[in-house]
Amino acid sequence: MSAIAKAGATATRLKRSRASLVGGIATGIGVFALAVLLAGTSPLSLAIALVVAFAVGAWVRLADL
Repeated sequence: MSAIAKAGATATRLKRSRASLVGGIATGIGVFALAVLLAGTSPLSLAIALVVAFAVGAWVRLADL
């Protein structure tokens, strides 16, 4: 039994707002556009830009609690 359960606290799920979702998506799109402008349009550059944009967008989404 965990210390939280012993203390009588209940587990609650954090609610994320729609603004957090929109902010994550907008940031991801912005990062992708900047990466493409800086690195060019080769297939490798596009793949790297997509991965970086997804990671930054997800981080913004999760960090905005």
